[in-house]
Amino acid sequence: MDKMWAGRFSKALDKEADDFNSSIHFDCKMYKQDIHGSIAHAEMLAECNIISMDDRNAIIKGLMEIERDIDSGSLPFDFDAEDIHMFIEAELTKRIGDVGKRLHTARSRNDQVALDIRLYMRDEANEIISLIRKLLCAILNQAEKNKETILPGYTHLQRAQPIMFAHHLCAYAMMFMRDIGRIEDAVKRMNLSPLGSCALAGTTYETDRKSVARKLGFDGITLNSIDGVSDRDFCVELMSAFALTMTHLSRFSEEVILWSSWEFKFVELDDSYTTGSSIMPQKKNPDMAELVRGKTGRVYGDLVAMLTILKGLPLAYNKDMQEDKEAIFDSSETVKKCLSIFAPMIETMTVRKDKMYAAAGEGFINATDLADYLVKKGQPFRSAYKTVGQIVGKCIAEKKTLETLSLPEYKEFDNLFEEDLYAEIDLRNCAEKRISAGGTSVASIEVQLDYIKDFLYGSK
Repeated sequence: MDKMWAGRFSKALDKEADDFNSSIHFDCKMYKQDIHGSIAHAEMLAECNIISMDDRNAIIKGLMEIERDIDSGSLPFDFDAEDIHMFIEAELTKRIGDVGKRLHTARSRNDQVALDIRLYMRDEANEIISLIRKLLCAILNQAEKNKETILPGYTHLQRAQPIMFAHHLCAYAMMFMRDIGRIEDAVKRMNLSPLGSCALAGTTYETDRKSVARKLGFDGITLNSIDGVSDRDFCVELMSAFALTMTHLSRFSEEVILWSSWEFKFVELDDSYTTGSSIMPQKKNPDMAELVRGKTGRVYGDLVAMLTILKGLPLAYNKDMQEDKEAIFDSSETVKKCLSIFAPMIETMTVRKDKMYAAAGEGFINATDLADYLVKKGQPFRSAYKTVGQIVGKCIAEKKTLETLSLPEYKEFDNLFEEDLYAEIDLRNCAEKRISAGGTSVASIEVQLDYIKDFLYGSK
């Protein structure tokens, strides 16, 4: 295929250099966005009397046929083409003749690719938001079923205080709701059309950039043509939001991996989301969660690659920016795959309430409540803290728990202890007493669940 820019050159590009320069192997993903952008551009050219209505109609008809043929598989990509833009333009010209050459009037590949990647990533962002919402639904469903399921809460991976499992799940829901907000914010800043910026300085034709922006669903146009073609901040913003989403998925994966181990047995993953061992028949491995945890590093790497590509580029467009696509395509694809597998994995997960409660009964996680009991009786908290620490030490030495220690034994430490202390250190009561806003009581969890439902479904 002859290069569109071949007129300036006296000899062909070296084959190896041509392959190195080509991007169609990965930017072919954007064929729909390229075609839709070209249709809007052709419509605007006709509206501004830059091309005739007959040429407009021929161009649009040809582009729609190309899209249909690519969709059906009857038109394969020509990987000898430099990029998807050149492939579609060459195919259009082949089909409708010289009229196809009029399409590139008043635009450059620089603003064309800037447009296509915005359109593509807007679609990707919306799909990722939809997938996060599905994960939120799965979390909500599990939380609804476990509002009164006692779980040992941890700090430093040491048992700390009793909480409800729903409360723990709601913490992840809050993270993923923030992720949606970050992605939506990035899309708002991205949703400006760069088409019409041309190579970097605009065009001598009297075009209507705002018309093209409206046709393509943008909120407006980029106001500086140099920035229009050279800006990739939106890629960095989206990839940063994707990386943070993966951080949350990875933290959740880590807990699922721990919870499903024999040492915890708090949950059992459905067979559909686990694998076995080639040599150990007893194994049930949480491979999906482990892969999500591992792929997080890949998405981080994509973000760092994008930042590194941009950090030393002078204005305006540079060929380095071709490298943006593989990084951001990989980032969004990886996030989509992880979310697609994670939501049903959580939805089908079996919660072992008995194991959670048994674990909560060990580790003296009601010790703070015992100290609070003494404070309510008038003892300063620091004194109560010291007393309870001594009681825990006795229990450990004698292999007892706070619940099994007798009242006379308690009174050896402080005469403020009475029979009512046992109700105070009951695990369920300990959780239910956390009545502060955002705490682990059922009443507080109901507020959190209502907030998640309102986020997902709106106020009723």
